[in-house]
Amino acid sequence: MQMDHLRCKNPHRVRNEFYMHLVAYNLIRRVVAIAAFTSGVEPWRVSFKGSLQTINQLLPLLSSRVLTEDWCDALLAAIATHEVGNRPDRSEPRVRKRRPKPYPLMTKPRDEYKPHAA
Repeated sequence: MQMDHLRCKNPHRVRNEFYMHLVAYNLIRRVVAIAAFTSGVEPWRVSFKGSLQTINQLLPLLSSRVLTEDWCDALLAAIATHEVGNRPDRSEPRVRKRRPKPYPLMTKPRDEYKPHAA
């Protein structure tokens, strides 16, 4: 959900952004639970990432003339199809993937970094 880098700088705004991520996460989990319940699948067997991609793909249809009930039914049916595969030897190491870069931050305009022709 792209929460690894928060955009805000003020503590109040960071807190708001964090809470909005929590609200979005819980809403998506709720939709996954409803989709799993209607299709007879356990909620932990439905992929969160697949559900998020499905929601993003179907959002533009809300502005079309499709009935909301039809859109919701199609969304729930599509989400229920994203089952998590069986990966018995999968390990999830707790390491940082983003490494700090050895370059300094750009603090001046780009033109000032270019070599000037004499």
